[in-house]
This record gives sequence, C-alpha cells and structure tokens, in this order.
Amino acid sequence: MENKYKPVIDSAVMKLYKRYPELEERFGEMGKQKCYEDNVHHFNYLQTTAAAGDEKVFIDYALWLNNVLISRGMKSDHLIDNFVCILEALEESDSEEADVFQEYLHAGIHSIRENDLAQQLENG
Repeated sequence: MENKYKPVIDSAVMKLYKRYPELEERFGEMGKQKCYEDNVHHFNYLQTTAAAGDEKVFIDYALWLNNVLISRGMKSDHLIDNFVCILEALEESDSEEADVFQEYLHAGIHSIRENDLAQQLENG
C-alpha cells in the first residue's frame, strides 16, 4: 500500500528495528512488512482524528489496540515504543500534520500509561 506518509513510516519502522534487533532475527522481512502495515493503520487513525478534530478518536483507538495486543501476549511498552518511534520520525519529517499528529500520539501514550496504572491499582 502506497501512502503519503511512507517516508515517515519507513523511518519509524527502521527506528523500532534498530532499537530491537531481535525483531529482525525473530520475524525477518515479513515482520517488517507487518510492522509497516500496522503503522499505516496508525496513520489512518491519526488522519481520521485530525479530520474529526478530537483527540479522543485516537485515544480510543490506542486503548482498544493496546487491549487487543495485550490479549495476544504483548505488553503496552511495545505499542508505546512504536508510537515513540513515530513521534521521532515525525520530528525529523517535513509533514504538515507532524505537530497535530504528535499531540495525538502523546495523548495515546498518556492514556495507555494511565490505563496500565489503573489496572495495576485495581489488581493490587
């Protein structure tokens, strides 16, 4: 899938794989492609959120996705790290939407962390 954010997504995927070289060993090129596709979905939600002008759209997506990933054995840190790589890639880009997308990503990260904390307190 070609995407106007391809350079930013490529950079985010590269950053993630640089931070976690074991991903390359474990999942290979197919894993990178899946990671790219996942990031396309993140950007689709960032665009939808910008069109709606309401960060709650992205927050709801981030919380929903995090719950799905946790149910499949992943940790919140995996999604947060992916969002941080996107933040960094946006920072280095000349994308018009970089500032607003970064706001939504920060809001998503914050909501995931708050949700994790609430879960920890609830579970004692």
